[in-house]
Amino acid sequence: MEILKVCFILLSTASFLWLSESVTLTTDYYQKSCPEFRQIIQQTVTNKQITSPSTAAGTLRLFLHDCLPNGCDGSVLITSTPFNKAERDADINLSLPGDAFDVVVRAKTALELACPDTVSCADILAVATRDLVTMVGGPYYNVLLGRRDGRVSEASTIPNALPLATSPMSEIIDIFTSRGFTVQEMVALSGAHTIGFSHCKEFSAQIYNYSKSPPYDSQYNPRFAQGLQKACSGFENNPTLSVFNDIMTPNKFDNSYFQNLPKGLGILKSDHGLYDDWRTRPFVEEYAADENKFFSDFARAMEKLSNYKVITGNQGEIRHRCDAIN
Repeated sequence: MEILKVCFILLSTASFLWLSESVTLTTDYYQKSCPEFRQIIQQTVTNKQITSPSTAAGTLRLFLHDCLPNGCDGSVLITSTPFNKAERDADINLSLPGDAFDVVVRAKTALELACPDTVSCADILAVATRDLVTMVGGPYYNVLLGRRDGRVSEASTIPNALPLATSPMSEIIDIFTSRGFTVQEMVALSGAHTIGFSHCKEFSAQIYNYSKSPPYDSQYNPRFAQGLQKACSGFENNPTLSVFNDIMTPNKFDNSYFQNLPKGLGILKSDHGLYDDWRTRPFVEEYAADENKFFSDFARAMEKLSNYKVITGNQGEIRHRCDAIN
């Protein structure tokens, strides 16, 4: 009889663990546990975006850098310790903007007061990104909720997991397709460059001393290249120098980024690559001609990305602070 009791307890425990690890993400996950969730996120991002207009672009980039390498688990938010170099200290992540981290911290602080130990940092980042994108004119898309925060964040996992500004298009395509994204979805997500800016050091090799004639990459519109040379003058001594990714409507989420590329008005080598590569050019041309198509595809790609390798149940945790594991 005792053996049967033990077996029943073990089976019950196993069933509980299976159920807790198989939590389904839903749009109303916090409806009962934290009914103020959406209002708090909305108020936080609105106040932050008004005071710091670059927040939307920065948070979108932070979200992409969190999800693409190892899944949307908030691991990019964790700070390094003397015993571990975290993701945010990988070379490519050193330029992630402070405003993006700050908006997550502000939302987490408010949510901890309203409903302690309930909302994950991964969910905060996902919803804050969506709300900020819509605030600057981008499409609304559904964000499923119920993610747990990851307990691992290692800088060593980041190299080759995120595209560099100088990466050949083949490498960029490989990064996305190896994670289950199509070339079209990759191009749609690249449309995130319709807002935000790039540091001059990321494209300096293309505009200075490139060749004897002309002294810049011929993919650039000549007048635009000369303008970039002036705007980035002295970048060696001032690494914060930067230019908008979309010079036409830098603070509005629209399709002008794609319209710029055929005109030689892209900033980064990877931007030019989208138009030059036969695999990606058709989608650039399609999105340049049809903003609604771009918005629709971007929204679907973001929904897909936001669900990439999420962890639920006891696979992760609800961090007390977004920058540290419990």
